Amino acid sequence: MRSYSLIAPAKINLYLEILGDRRDGYHELAMILQSIELADQVDLHELGTDTIRVHCNHPLVPLDQSNLAYRAAQLLTQEFPDVFDRFGGVDITINKQIPVAAGLAGGSANAAAVLVGLDLLWQLGLTQPELQELGAKLGSDVPFCLAGGTALATGRGEQLSPLPDLDSLYVVLAKYSSLMISTAWAYNTYRSNFGDSYIRDPEGLESRASRVHSGPMVHAIVEKDGAQIGQLLHNDLEKVALPSNPQLLQLRQAFADSGALGAMMSGSGPTVFALCESQAQAQEIQQQVRAAIDDPDLDFWVSKLSNRGIQLIEL
Repeated sequence: MRSYSLIAPAKINLYLEILGDRRDGYHELAMILQSIELADQVDLHELGTDTIRVHCNHPLVPLDQSNLAYRAAQLLTQEFPDVFDRFGGVDITINKQIPVAAGLAGGSANAAAVLVGLDLLWQLGLTQPELQELGAKLGSDVPFCLAGGTALATGRGEQLSPLPDLDSLYVVLAKYSSLMISTAWAYNTYRSNFGDSYIRDPEGLESRASRVHSGPMVHAIVEKDGAQIGQLLHNDLEKVALPSNPQLLQLRQAFADSGALGAMMSGSGPTVFALCESQAQAQEIQQQVRAAIDDPDLDFWVSKLSNRGIQLIEL
């Protein structure tokens, strides 16, 4: 039986602005997404039966149809039933290194890896745009996780424009292991509190998204100006997540006081990160913040920014 192993990197948000509502119920967003080297490994093995099986080393990861990796395999069986009949099902094993429910797109990265792995196993010959179109049916982050790197994301996050790589910078990430924030709660609470500021007309939404594309953060990325990028970090969802979770506010402040280039919550949280100019600085800040917040529930990771999405491990 053939098998493939893939690396599925996490992502952080360097910028997240909520522009308004969409007709499909999602929010219209303007984001800058960034891959990091912290990653899961996803192994796929042919089964020769008509089943999909998921295994994972983390107890909080579901193994049924609520798992995005399972749903990615299920989607391809529906899109290519003749190929599924010929090759059969798949055994998916996820070695989890990305923290769960952390705002780091771990589930989306796993789903992206399954799409790539099954494309290889079933010899589908899909292009990356075709894989991204399929990925958008699973979740807004999946298209980005396939390609990785640095990208401006608009729409609900699935419309991507690549930006120059930032793989010389580092981050130190921190998450309270027992704290989880529902993405739906974060966006719905933001809508309740700030919906009166939403842009209502399509032309206005398009104009605002275009201004982000030519704005200061994109310029700083083009110039690879880490200090300026750190100053321009922005996440609208902090407005609802931080007041509701005082420990996150304390953590973000500790990172902000540490001498990092900048600090912010990623996505809907609850992971908070500090952007650093070197691995040594990231490790020093990790020690500094760990000493300032002595809580055994608080976990840390140091990772480098990455210019890659899903990667095949050569066996």
